[in-house]
Amino acid sequence: MALTEVYTGKNAQLSLATADTPEGADAKAALDGYALQTVGRLTEVRVTVDTALKEFYEVGRRHPVSLSPGDIAIHGSAQRAYINGALLFLLMGRGASFTAVAEPYVQPTFEISMGFADPARPEEALSLTIGGVKFENWRVTVPEDEFVIENLCFRALTIGVLDVGADNAGNVVFADQQ
Repeated sequence: MALTEVYTGKNAQLSLATADTPEGADAKAALDGYALQTVGRLTEVRVTVDTALKEFYEVGRRHPVSLSPGDIAIHGSAQRAYINGALLFLLMGRGASFTAVAEPYVQPTFEISMGFADPARPEEALSLTIGGVKFENWRVTVPEDEFVIENLCFRALTIGVLDVGADNAGNVVFADQQ
């Protein structure tokens, strides 16, 4: 049975994990320093995957005759109604401290896991894992009469999905893999 559940932000959980690389070690230091595993108070989380399809048109035709796959870009953004240095350290790494740092230094790399589950239907859940994530920019907005909000943009290397409860979840086999 395919998943038919509709989720809202209250059904979502976003957590961060690190990789076993020098960039991952610096991300782990920032996450451990701020005891940040599950990220809360997020709004407007967006994840985009662009495949840069290229259309080929023949002379005299109005519709393309082929679509060629292009580069794949994974990127996204989020807003957070909370301020501390964790996300700035995840953006700049060692460069976010007040002490002089020998250059070059790595930019932290981490993994974002977004889980969607309805407590009333635990047998159906969806999980997106975004790997090789690096924050691209960070900004803070301080309005006079509203909440202070952090804004982040990121880029990533990979994205994967797991549909728990779907028939044959995670068992997609392409023809050349049989």
